[in-house]
Amino acid sequence: MSQITITVDNQKYRVENKQLLIDALIDNAIEIPYFCYHKALGADGNCRMCMVEIEGQKRPQIACDTFVYEGMIVRIKGEKINQTRREILELELINHPVDCPICDQAGECKLQDFYMDDGLYESHIAKRDKVKHAKHLDIGSNVILDQERCVLCARCTRFTANVTQTHELGIIHRGDHACVSTMPNRKLDNPYAMNVVDLCPVGALTSKDFRFNQRVWFLDSTPSVCHGCATGCNIFIDHNRPKYQEDTIYRFRPRFNAQINGYFICDYGRLSYKALHEKRLHTPLWDSDAMDEESAKAKLHSMIEAAQTILILVDANLYLEDMVAIAHFAKRLNATLVAPIANYYDESFGDSWLKSPYRCANHEGVKQLGFATELEQPKRFDLMINFNHPKSDAFEATQSIAFATHTTLKANLLLPIPTYAQSSGTLINKEGIKQYCHQAIATKSKTISDWITP
Repeated sequence: MSQITITVDNQKYRVENKQLLIDALIDNAIEIPYFCYHKALGADGNCRMCMVEIEGQKRPQIACDTFVYEGMIVRIKGEKINQTRREILELELINHPVDCPICDQAGECKLQDFYMDDGLYESHIAKRDKVKHAKHLDIGSNVILDQERCVLCARCTRFTANVTQTHELGIIHRGDHACVSTMPNRKLDNPYAMNVVDLCPVGALTSKDFRFNQRVWFLDSTPSVCHGCATGCNIFIDHNRPKYQEDTIYRFRPRFNAQINGYFICDYGRLSYKALHEKRLHTPLWDSDAMDEESAKAKLHSMIEAAQTILILVDANLYLEDMVAIAHFAKRLNATLVAPIANYYDESFGDSWLKSPYRCANHEGVKQLGFATELEQPKRFDLMINFNHPKSDAFEATQSIAFATHTTLKANLLLPIPTYAQSSGTLINKEGIKQYCHQAIATKSKTISDWITP
């Protein structure tokens, strides 16, 4: 598509011809307030917050319903347009509760941000005259609805109508009494329902799972990739280290990637962070008895030296770098290496959007490295070394070692390794796209390379 030149607040920009003005502004990192617009949902035009002045127009226009043209001159700042925004914000806030200090959206609320920029600081409406709506409604799928805080942007209703096409949410009543609600005798119930929490620009829809666990300004966000399936949805890992406690993950949020997941993730992936903290293995165990790391490493080497036949299992959730190190380790030991992936297949989990039936993050990495995915001739081995594969009980061995993130694995010798959030590395998703994951939280556990390096 050809490019044209527009002027915004006396600054010239090259933008795509026939593009929506709001998209041109967002793409060029020009701040423009808006509630109802979202790139994944399109224009709705109901909030009117994105008003701008356009030279040649008699009155301000909404940027989400105006297309750019060659030579367009736009003003986003100025007393006239600032006054227009103040008046729109006053309408938005007429019945809005004054509960920012206890609102779980505080710190991420666009209404707060816009009010600080353009708000009318003396309200014309007394608090006693505000129309009251229902608060703290559990509408299903880990989502809490506070109707009083809603600005009727309709993002959530458009998501369930146009994206998931499940139609659980709608706007009922009119005027001051209009509010978002679930359809009669229905709950919010679809595998992507919690995306409405991210879509909501205010504190009307909040996560039942995250509510009141942390203030967002205390959280650090690390870019990563969801390990829930082979799709490889991009996420932010939000974590914090409270005083005298371990660094803790409090939530996953979707991170935009146009090639993979767009703006969304499934609810299963969003809540999968919990498993990273539950039943963690922190100390080496020999037949369930704790031992120090030095003794554990000595035991590891003695078991390897005593074995004539060795089987190595590889988890298809490990990073490529770990898999390559394990491949060299297997070659050094003349061991049989296999990475069974059939165990991860779950047809009931997959769908036509983001959820892959292969519930492992590096399914494609296993294939590209050329690992065997099943034993040609099953037999009993002297020693089985399991690198965190969840189904080691399908193989027979006299003794076993497991490099494990959790205590759910069984072996004679259990050696702790970091979870994917505690390490960094590369994944290849089902489309063959390589993605790098950054380490989010610190750990004292030795890495796989630390354990197997001579």
